[in-house]
Amino acid sequence: MRAAVINAIGAGFEIEDLEIDEPRGAEVLVRVEAAGLCHSDMIVATMDRGRPLPMVVGHEMAGVVVKLGPEATDFEVGDHVIGSEISFCGVCEECVAGATYRCLNPGAVMRSPQDPARLSRDGQRVEAFGVAGFAQFTVLHQNKLVRIPAEIPFAQAAVLGCATATGVGAVLNSAKVAPGQSVAVVGLGGIGLNLVAGARLAGARTIIGIDLQPEKLELARKFGATHVINGAEEDVVARVQEITGRGVHHAFEAIGLGATQRQAIEVTRTGGDVHFIGIPQGKPLELSVMMDLLVKQRSLHGIYMGSSNIRRDIPYYAELYLQGRLNLDDLIAQEIGLEQINEAYERQETGAIARSIIRF
Repeated sequence: MRAAVINAIGAGFEIEDLEIDEPRGAEVLVRVEAAGLCHSDMIVATMDRGRPLPMVVGHEMAGVVVKLGPEATDFEVGDHVIGSEISFCGVCEECVAGATYRCLNPGAVMRSPQDPARLSRDGQRVEAFGVAGFAQFTVLHQNKLVRIPAEIPFAQAAVLGCATATGVGAVLNSAKVAPGQSVAVVGLGGIGLNLVAGARLAGARTIIGIDLQPEKLELARKFGATHVINGAEEDVVARVQEITGRGVHHAFEAIGLGATQRQAIEVTRTGGDVHFIGIPQGKPLELSVMMDLLVKQRSLHGIYMGSSNIRRDIPYYAELYLQGRLNLDDLIAQEIGLEQINEAYERQETGAIARSIIRF
């Protein structure tokens, strides 16, 4: 099968032929139909964190079940499914409480280094990182999959697994934004636009989208932003104060840069909540616990994957899309072939577009 392989950090993706193992135990073999280009996969491809190479990444994935392992009971051949970066055992204290995103034993659903490789090249192991959706097929434990209605297009389905689960989930599950509250979203990529959409679903009265790209600001209005601020042209903090009077109840940072994390803190009112979602990159944030948190009585939260229980949340978001209440169509800037992955990432990383989707 064809796959996009990382052979060296910072060298981009190389399209190669790989072998894939049969599903074992409770695993499921999925034919990948669509995979989204999320920024976090590019971080894995460009930042050396000691992960073994070669490697296949790609965690926004939608496809069709083609084969079941002998212990897989949750799906049938032909089911349309979404893959998730969240790994959960289903039996630990956190899973039983419904917080599968905090599973205490996520390795229970992963193959160990001693097990046969999920992916290989000429008999040599290729690391299948997470969902490993940048390939024509992937094999995953059934707990990493969610069944979706067949009428949802695969491209739209793919973004449900990360951009929507993370963005909408952060608003509804983690922050629990209440009707009438105010929200600021710093960074209007795929996750940021879903944060805006989630704030609208939650009934927020004021939803402020902040970015440097005029195209993203206009797009944010389609997702429900009541105000937009171009950080390259305006003083973000002063403008938020002008709009709200006191600052926002909730600020979400979806980029991971110290400068934008600082903005998120400073646009939050006394007693408000700051939520960090973006994977940290660049120079770390310098934080004054006294002035930023104690004096202002702000709460600072780190959010992983929208605090999602995927078997509960993703079917709900899928139904909202089918009802016309959740905008997924405008997230998708372009559909590409696997061979175009490097060019698509280069364009996407400029910030000019939201999501590119590989179609197989």
